[in-house]
Amino acid sequence: MKQELLKRRLFVLGCIASLSMGRAVAQESANADLIQRNIVYGSVDGTELKLDLALPPNRVSDSKEKSPVILVIHGGGWQGGDKSKHSAEIQELAKRGYVAASIGYRLVPKAVFPAQVDDVRCAVRYLRAHAEKYGIDKEKFGAMGYSAGAHLSMMLGVVDPNDGFEDVGGWPEQDSKVQAVVGYFGPTDISVAELSIQAQLILNAFIGDTRQNKPEAYRLASPITHVDSKDAPMLLFHGTSDPLVPVDQSIRMATRLTEAKVGGRVELLLGAQHGWGGELIDETRKDSVRFFDQHLQ
Repeated sequence: MKQELLKRRLFVLGCIASLSMGRAVAQESANADLIQRNIVYGSVDGTELKLDLALPPNRVSDSKEKSPVILVIHGGGWQGGDKSKHSAEIQELAKRGYVAASIGYRLVPKAVFPAQVDDVRCAVRYLRAHAEKYGIDKEKFGAMGYSAGAHLSMMLGVVDPNDGFEDVGGWPEQDSKVQAVVGYFGPTDISVAELSIQAQLILNAFIGDTRQNKPEAYRLASPITHVDSKDAPMLLFHGTSDPLVPVDQSIRMATRLTEAKVGGRVELLLGAQHGWGGELIDETRKDSVRFFDQHLQ
């Protein structure tokens, strides 16, 4: 019964994550040729890890131009979702002069934490290792994501080499950290007990056990755990009526970032739930681009 309930909730979560992109995801750009699809960025235990990459218009491989990078990471409770949902988004970012990548990663239940964190860190390292090929500025990386993707984006902004994660998948000589983060309604501290039953079921699947049985894994998987003064500035969006990830999660992160003297801000969307569309997604995405422009351009 619990398993069936979890499946239904995960289906709804995946639908919400897709709908939250609104018109930006529903409409394919006319410049579909900007995207190089299914680039293998790493391999773990025989599983190929893939990303889709959009280069600025008129950019060719091996260009001498250097552009900042933005990684877009899909949501879906670490168990669903797909990188193709963000094709329109990475094309729009490419038009603004960014090299933009939509990242695929291993999903639960075949792979549990820290696999998802390991994979997105590997994607950063791959792009740094191939900076000359794609015309990338290795010092200017950003990450943005939705729900579980926001969690993974925040991890990219705070995890350092001594934080307990291994450089699996390839390119261990490269740095895995990004310099700016935008997160939409993502969990920041999963070690706390004030989460809904449905959120806890999703987290149990992500970690592979309950908080009571694996408290250290829950602590390690929480972005808030790793914050220090050298971390990336963050822009976090959160609806005040989110039934899945309480708005308190972003407020907790804001408090911790403030204590560490890390820049950024939290935008509370009054009455919004776990995802939004229409004009609201358009406006928040414009704010996201302005934030990246400020910190990466």
